[in-house]
Amino acid sequence: MNYQETLQYLYDRLPVFHLVGSSAYKPGLENTYRLMAQLDNPHQKFRSIHVAGTNGKGSVSHYFAAILQEAGYKVGLYTSPHLVDFGERIRINGQMIDQQYVIDYIQKHIDAIETIQPSFFELTMAMAFSYFADKQVDIAVIEVGLGGRLDSTNIVSPELSIITNIGFDHVEFLGDSLPQIAAEKAGIIKPEIPVVIGESLPETKPVFMLKSLEMQSDIIFAEDDDIPVLTRYEQDKMVFNYRKQEYRSGLNGIYQLNNLATVFSAIKVLNNRTSFKITDVALKKGIENICKLTGLRGRWELLSDKPKIIADTGHNVQGIQVIVNQLKKQQYKTLRIVIGMVNDKDISGVLKLLPADAIYYFTQAQVKRALSATMLREKAYCYNLSGNSFGSVKDAVNEAILDAGADDLILITGSNFVVGEALTLFPVN
Repeated sequence: MNYQETLQYLYDRLPVFHLVGSSAYKPGLENTYRLMAQLDNPHQKFRSIHVAGTNGKGSVSHYFAAILQEAGYKVGLYTSPHLVDFGERIRINGQMIDQQYVIDYIQKHIDAIETIQPSFFELTMAMAFSYFADKQVDIAVIEVGLGGRLDSTNIVSPELSIITNIGFDHVEFLGDSLPQIAAEKAGIIKPEIPVVIGESLPETKPVFMLKSLEMQSDIIFAEDDDIPVLTRYEQDKMVFNYRKQEYRSGLNGIYQLNNLATVFSAIKVLNNRTSFKITDVALKKGIENICKLTGLRGRWELLSDKPKIIADTGHNVQGIQVIVNQLKKQQYKTLRIVIGMVNDKDISGVLKLLPADAIYYFTQAQVKRALSATMLREKAYCYNLSGNSFGSVKDAVNEAILDAGADDLILITGSNFVVGEALTLFPVN
């Protein structure tokens, strides 16, 4: 098999959550441990940082990877889902996993795959851990896939655990109350391993404190520390102050200030309680060059100037709320929103947040979980959101560009898959 044939085998043979939804979800770690045992437990052969949360965990993971790279470490990064290329999930110092490694890995372990029948996520994670172990990374940043307690990644024993925030998402698996969801994510807290909480709520803080007490783990709330303050935008970079020092961020959404507060608190813990040392220079350069160092895309990403086109992977109520807040600070003549969603999200909760004065281009990604563009348009009508429906992301984006004037703003959002398909229309130079 070549690379594309190998990926197709994985998609066809294994249940893929990001494509088909709940039918691919396999709760519990029994299968994961069984798979790891077959692979000689690669997760025990490198040090790690474990990152969970409803929103922001991807950004925080990439910030960390970039900072550690700038500090001179060889850094693995495991995230999900990918936007354009499978290799985005598994990187070392920003470089995607070698395609030949993927081919050889699957061929070598195909008997174990057929016997154990892991989920796509379990196998992808196992491949990442084997890759990091084989390449002898100094440390790997591991992003939780879903939840925490029962997530496959929860087999790692990290140097540090991070939980960015808690919001309503995947309620069918994690619970329909904030304390329930917090309890699932708090499941990544390990005995005597410090945990940083990025943002807490009155309903969630006691859950984290109780779990940390049970695990005898030090708990640090980033919100109790200094918060970065936006000062200006300069050459497409967000400039902010933190403890009287000026920083530039390669990610420009104002909501990144909350993620950065989490990063600063976590770096402090890493410096004080582990053998890893991060200088102020590495911290500044990592934050500024995050996209260049890690290949991250789709976080309030500027794709074009005239008209201004921005892509953001916000896809749940909490994520859309921060996007709406960001929109209020933008200047434009007409706002045009290309949006598509998957059918297992809180569609109504998202739609009621969106501005009624925008022109909408309702669309659908090419995945089974996608809500049809027509149905999304019908639901949106109930919230006074109007526009046309398009059968493909490409058609929706192209129509928005044709309609737009130079002073308009086009926002592409609602789903990782919509943004992923849109990004193929705007390749990185």
